[in-house]
Amino acid sequence: MMGHQYDAQPKLFYHSFTLDDRIPATSVLRKIRKHIDFEFIYQEVKDCYGEKGNVSVPPPVILKMMLLLILYNVRSERELMNTLPMRLDWLLFLDYDLDSEIPNHSVLSKARNRWGVEAFQRFFERIVWQCVEAGLVDGSKIFMDSSLVQADASNNSVINVNKEALKMHLVKGFNELESRLEEKRTKATTRNRRPAQRIRLITLPPIRTLP
Repeated sequence: MMGHQYDAQPKLFYHSFTLDDRIPATSVLRKIRKHIDFEFIYQEVKDCYGEKGNVSVPPPVILKMMLLLILYNVRSERELMNTLPMRLDWLLFLDYDLDSEIPNHSVLSKARNRWGVEAFQRFFERIVWQCVEAGLVDGSKIFMDSSLVQADASNNSVINVNKEALKMHLVKGFNELESRLEEKRTKATTRNRRPAQRIRLITLPPIRTLP
């Protein structure tokens, strides 16, 4: 018998739903979440935060968001935050729930300014190297100019790669991402300033007093 879908009334509560059940075991984000330590960042940036004031987004979450930007080639921080509520695997990766508050898109740029771009890059390299040591990096395929090609490399050759050689590629990739995000922020700032500049250029004719 053919089934028919009727207008459904949104549920207020979902008692049998969990993010963990919806994300497959083969998800790469599950593997990264299981094998990679992000907690080291607390000790590294503790001097960048004061004892009082508003509570920041936890530093490990900021690092994970930065990793999502790169893994999924997200074009901007704003797009990342807009997409986040729709991606259950991203929410699980960040240890968020369906009703978790999504941070403002500016948290990443503020964190880079607070920690320093060089420090941010160093933390990112440390995470990628952990992925290599955990065997999460597969050398059978590589991406070049958005084209998928076969690579003449094995998993062992990737794992045993020289750390400095890998660092060169990571620096290049990080700089490209940083320049792309910086370019978007510059364009946005320019657009925001244009109306104010036009207002400043408006001049009124001199007031003539009647005799």
